Amino acid sequence: MQVLLGDGRKIRGDRGIICTGGLSYPSTGSTGDGYRFAEKTGHRVVEPRPALVPLEVKEPWCGRLMGLSLRNVSLQMVCGGRKVYEGFGEMLFTHFGVSGPLVLTAGSYYKKGGAGLLLDLKPAMEEEQLDRRLLRDFEENRNRQFKNALGALFPAKLIPVMVALSGICPDKKVNEVTREERRAFVKLMKGLPLTVTGTRGFEEAIITGGGVSVKDVNPSTMESKKVKGLYFAGEILDLDALTGGFNLQIAWSTGHLAGQNGRKKENDLQGSD
Repeated sequence: MQVLLGDGRKIRGDRGIICTGGLSYPSTGSTGDGYRFAEKTGHRVVEPRPALVPLEVKEPWCGRLMGLSLRNVSLQMVCGGRKVYEGFGEMLFTHFGVSGPLVLTAGSYYKKGGAGLLLDLKPAMEEEQLDRRLLRDFEENRNRQFKNALGALFPAKLIPVMVALSGICPDKKVNEVTREERRAFVKLMKGLPLTVTGTRGFEEAIITGGGVSVKDVNPSTMESKKVKGLYFAGEILDLDALTGGFNLQIAWSTGHLAGQNGRKKENDLQGSD
């Protein structure tokens, strides 16, 4: 096999490893050329997509919360009426939607065509517990307006958004808030809805999903099943995982296997001379 360089020079060899990465972080030089190399040598390539990526949402109020980070919240993603992800952790509001560790993981489950998010702001409490907590807060602030009685529940930046979404008059005294209004507000805290319209691009994606089909690669050696002496390693493969170092481990493990087996074949060839 041989590699043709841009200046016309050719590098020949008995074996080769394609480990050119994916499309994420193009500023580092990732161009996706490896996918083209793979396709030209007869390999199937699963359409690359941004993964572990922030999400864009429809609701304009998210932009008003830009920079607000929430900890210890729960997030669900629903696609086509089916829950595809649920997690607990930290998230961040941005000018385009949502980001942060919890959202980046959810982004890997997003499918084109839209999805919904349900944000539980108080996952440690069931609805009945949260309703009792809200009643206590209202009792302590019985003569205050609704908009001024939520300081113990939310960060200051979030309060006007929650008041607006609740449909309760901001100037209403909390002792005048009806049971139905209070119950609806509890449900809002336990399931704040967001409409996902898409993901951010490869420039902001931590990894690339998709790539060279693993069906075309021997998992024991990382050698191609279609081209003898050709190996694949790293993000170019259709392998991706959630955060936690798993994607780095995929790169290291496949790289080690490809290098080890390519070297072994070279030694075998030398031994037969």
